Amino acid sequence: MTEPFGAYIHIPFCSRRCDYCAFATWTDRDHLMSDYLDALATAITRAVDDQSLPLVTSIFVGGGTPSRVDPVRLGEVISLIPVIDGAEVTIECNPESATAAHFEAYVAAGVNRISFGVQSMSPRVLEALGRDHHPETVVEAVALARNGGIERLNLDLIYGGAGETMLEWESTLAQIIDLSPDHVSAYALTVEAGTPLADDPSRHPDDDDQADKYLLADSMLSSAGFTNYEISNWAKPDNECAHNLLYWRQGDYLGFGCAAHSHRAGRRWWNVRTPERYIDLIQSNDSVEASAEDLDPERRRIEGLQLSLRTREGVPVDSLSPSDRDLLDPLIVIDGETLVLSAEGRLLANEVAIRLR
Repeated sequence: MTEPFGAYIHIPFCSRRCDYCAFATWTDRDHLMSDYLDALATAITRAVDDQSLPLVTSIFVGGGTPSRVDPVRLGEVISLIPVIDGAEVTIECNPESATAAHFEAYVAAGVNRISFGVQSMSPRVLEALGRDHHPETVVEAVALARNGGIERLNLDLIYGGAGETMLEWESTLAQIIDLSPDHVSAYALTVEAGTPLADDPSRHPDDDDQADKYLLADSMLSSAGFTNYEISNWAKPDNECAHNLLYWRQGDYLGFGCAAHSHRAGRRWWNVRTPERYIDLIQSNDSVEASAEDLDPERRRIEGLQLSLRTREGVPVDSLSPSDRDLLDPLIVIDGETLVLSAEGRLLANEVAIRLR
């Protein structure tokens, strides 16, 4: 059996920067798209030629907004990556930039999974989050993807935005379930330093409100046949995201593009942040690595436990001392020799994680 190995491709272009976003994305660099795709193709070809990129089991194209670049050209870049039979190939896509031509090109390149950035099905909440699409756009995009031959659909949500009512969140979940996705991600809105959201305390989310919305999501999605397999992720049977599982299991992967991260055998490194710098370094055949860190065995072991705790796989029961197991009783569930988080425990995962040994 092939050892899991992933490839990540970062597309840093957006039409509009959301108020909560701290990712390496730009709204004024569209003139770099062609050169950037050329640079990605060159970087991948070099990695294949020097055998640093083996057959991969999953590819994830994220951003930014990957659906803003030419889909045929992006498909050509993806096709340069050697994959095993049945590899999972995912592209993030904004509903408003999805067309039938996108999915035709994606499927031709081997893409079999689309992750739509839906965030909400409430027009008012979408506007408050700074999103450009409308709920009906989501419905249309999902139909286009299904009709275009995409095998699996992820729908990504954000809850806890300023003014979002529990009724609006419940309605969003109901509408998402009606669209019959294979996978749903629901993330609590977080305040990232340096964003417009951070500069406006009146819009900061409320912890108790977010906790209630998380529990509602877990209840509704579970009732609809989804299983929570990581704190913020639910999937229908056999539809878990293999690429995300690779991260949570401390697998190895190579990242291509500006700000992309890589990991191999306990060494993590990341690329230069801006697309201009990335293009220039690739064109001059220089290293695009910005910085790196090596994890010693003990740190890697603890990180492995912390990541596994987030998943339904859990951790060995002796990863917590008997006294901590008693203290954290409402937050954990012990099943034989395995310890997993309860639904309430997922809300306070850090409180458990810091006690792992």
